[in-house]
Amino acid sequence: MSARSIHSFSELRRRARKLGPKRVAVVMADDDIALAAVWEALQLGFAHPVLIGDDANIRRVASAGGLDELIRRSEIVATDQPAVAAAEMAGGGRADLILKGHIRTDALLHALLNEEAGLRSGRLLSDILFYEDILSGTKRLIGITDGGLNVAPNLDQKKKIIHNAIEVLHCLGFARPKIALMSATESISEALPSTAEAAALTEFGRRGGFGEADVFGPLALDNALLTSAAEAKGIRNPVAGQADCMVVPTVEAGNLLGKAVKYFAGSQCAHVVVGAKVPILIPSRVESVDDKINAIALGVIYGSR
Repeated sequence: MSARSIHSFSELRRRARKLGPKRVAVVMADDDIALAAVWEALQLGFAHPVLIGDDANIRRVASAGGLDELIRRSEIVATDQPAVAAAEMAGGGRADLILKGHIRTDALLHALLNEEAGLRSGRLLSDILFYEDILSGTKRLIGITDGGLNVAPNLDQKKKIIHNAIEVLHCLGFARPKIALMSATESISEALPSTAEAAALTEFGRRGGFGEADVFGPLALDNALLTSAAEAKGIRNPVAGQADCMVVPTVEAGNLLGKAVKYFAGSQCAHVVVGAKVPILIPSRVESVDDKINAIALGVIYGSR
């Protein structure tokens, strides 16, 4: 990792504070967790909340949570089409990032990615999640992509997912991020197409296709994160055992891995959808206030590129 890279969520928030505040459009903002998160982000200095949705419901939920001061310090956009309003605001330069509130992800993305919204950039959208890893004995942020949008990406789509991840990691100060191409094994097997694709992507990266990044695979989970496991398997590559980001073969793998680091390892998380003209934050409704604050900080940093 670069000496300038961000190692923890506390560092992520400090970096965001230097770049903010950014206008955070909360879609269907009558959501207690989302409101608590933008209130904290406002107090930390990196968010200016724009609360979109049913005015009465937003005020009711905020008051129930003791957040009347948030209402006084936020912009409220009353509408019965909050996703459309958020898209129009972001497309018109009146919002810097979009945070999902009490709305389904598919409904939000449908409105945001409508051609008339003006948020499409021509790039593939993908989600990158970060968690705090401690396996090496030192806390560091590690990414997982894509556990949110692309169900079974083909080789070309995986190239785009990797490019998106590298862009985010560069924003976080990783001068030459180490990207691990994940599978169930580090050996190439006809029974596992993801291993052959990983080998092809590795060769593409070796020829300079991914720019300033080391991209290598296939790797299994242990030898992507643990130097001792990589050494035991005789894998010699800068990525092995020291991955900054893991590229999973399918959305199921990414979703399960992301939930495992949260619920089994107890890590906070943050994730952002990249590829549109503004960062889109689609945290699960069960993610914590801290997770959503982290996501806002991540969106602020990425949106300041």
